[in-house]
Amino acid sequence: MIGTAQRRLAPEDGAAARSTVRPGTAPRRGTQQSAQYRPLWVEEPAKRYRMPDPVRTASVRAVIIIAVTLIQAMVAFLCTLAESWLAFPMVISSVASTVVATWSAVDVLVTRQVWNQRNGVVSEPSSTARTLRRERRAARRQERAAGREQERIRRRASKAGQLSHP
Repeated sequence: MIGTAQRRLAPEDGAAARSTVRPGTAPRRGTQQSAQYRPLWVEEPAKRYRMPDPVRTASVRAVIIIAVTLIQAMVAFLCTLAESWLAFPMVISSVASTVVATWSAVDVLVTRQVWNQRNGVVSEPSSTARTLRRERRAARRQERAAGREQERIRRRASKAGQLSHP
């Protein structure tokens, strides 16, 4: 008897694909008898854009610091319950870590805001950065057009001064 894996790899004699039901089991109702390829997952387009690198770096740093702070707080709590001499230093260090963790969380927000102000918020239609970019593009276009016009005038003037073609 051929197993499921061998049946999939076995050449089909031009007939419809055979069932991949294991021997000794009955097929479920409503299922097709032919083996059809069905992917494990379907790729969907991302709903949101990927975070910028500086913001992602700050976020990862903040998560690591917060995780270490939580572990420190738990160790301090357990040392306090056990009445260990390590309880006081752990409590002091966990208070300091809490300050650092708060700073790192605020750092993520500040980094995100700075990045948005420097590079523009692309996702919002009313973005001021988008308007500024549009204005800069229009100004550059006008400068290029003016430069081309000046070059054209220079070429005409130089041709008008020539007596004959070389």
